[in-house]
Amino acid sequence: MQFLRIATFALGLICSSAASLSFAQDISAKIQVCGACHGPDGNSKIVGTPSLAGQPKIFLENQMVMIREGMRDIPAMKGQLDGVSDAAIIAITQFYTSSPAISQAGPRNKSLFEKGQVISKEALCGTCHLPNYVGREQMPRIAAQREDYLLYSMRQFRSNQATGRDTIMSASLYGMSDDDLKAIAHYLSQLQ
Repeated sequence: MQFLRIATFALGLICSSAASLSFAQDISAKIQVCGACHGPDGNSKIVGTPSLAGQPKIFLENQMVMIREGMRDIPAMKGQLDGVSDAAIIAITQFYTSSPAISQAGPRNKSLFEKGQVISKEALCGTCHLPNYVGREQMPRIAAQREDYLLYSMRQFRSNQATGRDTIMSASLYGMSDDDLKAIAHYLSQLQ
């Protein structure tokens, strides 16, 4: 079924020329490669791998360009975007932004969820990521993101090790305990 969605998406990219057909086939192949880790529909089932489904277009485009240009060093992504054109990045992004984000969260821990909800509101996370945490422009969607990935990312930001990413997050998470970060990650991962 997912292959049909990718094929339909690729067909939508095709005009009438052989070059367009080749471009669509190339994009379809790249999306399948991305899907091996990020999930065929962009909803990752692999620990430590972020979901791309439902992310804002500008955010995904920027991240992919930064990875391609070596401004974000992600060992698992080494070489994956080498030589990928801007047009291809835009097309791949279009596929993921049109895919619905589906939470991969485990069972809800009521007290942890409520603590995360309170901390997220007090920390004003909804100011940049929007009140429903679906992100906008260059701000990522954090609702329904993998809990383990959210925790990993927030720890990186808090310790100033999030190279190539928005430094405002370091200030936003400054002074938060690991328990606070775990609660926020749990809360956000449970949202749709």
